[in-house]
Amino acid sequence: MASFISSINSPSPILTSISRSQSRVRSLSLTLSHGHKHKSSTTNPVHSTPSIQSLQRIRVTFVRPVRCDSTSPPPPSNGGGSSAPLSGISTYGLCAGIGALGFLETGYLSYLKLTGAEAFCPAGGGGAGGCGDVLNSDYAVIFGIPLPVFGLVAYGLVASLGLQMARQDLPFGLGRNEGRAVLLASTTSMATASAYFLYLLSTEFAGTSCPYCLFSAFLSFSLFFIMLKDFSLQEIQKSAGIQLSVVAIVIAALSNSYANVPPQSTNINDIDLQPYKTEITTQSSPFAIALAKHLNSIGAKMYGAFWCSHCIEQKQMFGREAVKLLDYVECFPDGAGKGRKMTKECTAAGLEGFPTWLIKDQVLSGEQDLQALAQASGFDLQDFQPS
Repeated sequence: MASFISSINSPSPILTSISRSQSRVRSLSLTLSHGHKHKSSTTNPVHSTPSIQSLQRIRVTFVRPVRCDSTSPPPPSNGGGSSAPLSGISTYGLCAGIGALGFLETGYLSYLKLTGAEAFCPAGGGGAGGCGDVLNSDYAVIFGIPLPVFGLVAYGLVASLGLQMARQDLPFGLGRNEGRAVLLASTTSMATASAYFLYLLSTEFAGTSCPYCLFSAFLSFSLFFIMLKDFSLQEIQKSAGIQLSVVAIVIAALSNSYANVPPQSTNINDIDLQPYKTEITTQSSPFAIALAKHLNSIGAKMYGAFWCSHCIEQKQMFGREAVKLLDYVECFPDGAGKGRKMTKECTAAGLEGFPTWLIKDQVLSGEQDLQALAQASGFDLQDFQPS
């Protein structure tokens, strides 16, 4: 301790006082020690021991506060923004990568929106009932600006900031905590907007497929949960008010923008389709032909529409020979839309979708495999003898 105090060039008053007290304790301890040896023949050592122990406790009291803890690194924290690697990639590296994917997607959609081109829809098609209905609707514009442009800016911000956080090279003099706060606020707003759009997709565009919407929502939620994991519980509690404010602002802005948007209609009368025939290209198996004959013999009917992709797939399942044996009812023989209505037979059947099977007063909605139709119709597979 003496070497420590002497190494300080300008000792503080507290350290000086502690040093002096230690010197006094040391002198007193030596005096009592000599006195103890001198009087050992006449003094009971049991009575002198407590005094020595008391002085040692006093010395501990003086020495204990003077510890050089400031020269040791702080213990690692489990929370508080440690960018723990996930499969060798840091939290901010993941944000940069996912943000780059979102930037590419929204960049493609922004280009289509600004040029008026049609999007390639991998599922559902770009026409009625496809993703084109969503991308070209009034909900694809916020305050006169195409929605993908907002996504382009948001994903670009997350990607660039995540990359700079991973490199520990933040712009504008931002600190690490400020960068984390910006990332959390950005991903919170993106996740909130995605949840809002998923609600619109399920209500205003029921039955419509939009892979781009779902992919963007997946990216947004992934970014939000990745950043949320980077914060400790205490930090989340402290910033809960700010995050709730961000959520409220995003919802209020979107609701205000869509306040005057008319409800989207998925009614078949909003489109104009002329009737057309689709060629059945598959060859019927002996089992399919036998099943089709059995269904016809018991009066089973298949209700469908020429524009229904599932109806076409159901026919392809039977094959071109067996389809001719089925009792198929076309519900739109004169086309669909523009005042054209379903046939009375289909209306009376109370159909909820296409295709619909009516077998022995049993209603089967949607595309069915041949085994399910055989079981519903009582077709005994054991009695079937292929030729």
